[in-house]
Amino acid sequence: MDQPDANPSSNPSYCPAPAAPAGRVAGPPYADCLECGKPTEYGVATPGRVLCPVCEWQDAQRTACSG
Repeated sequence: MDQPDANPSSNPSYCPAPAAPAGRVAGPPYADCLECGKPTEYGVATPGRVLCPVCEWQDAQRTACSG
């Protein structure tokens, strides 16, 4: 009997968790959330899309695998 592959990187149904923005820069000053405008945990020089903890969690819920 074949055992399922324990390595998630070789499993095509594996969905990786969203990562924090690459090149995270410490604040202050802190960047504003792109969704709601509240301060984030990321410095203003952080590249990419920055979200506050609440919007980051909601975005992760929307993009999470459901199966």
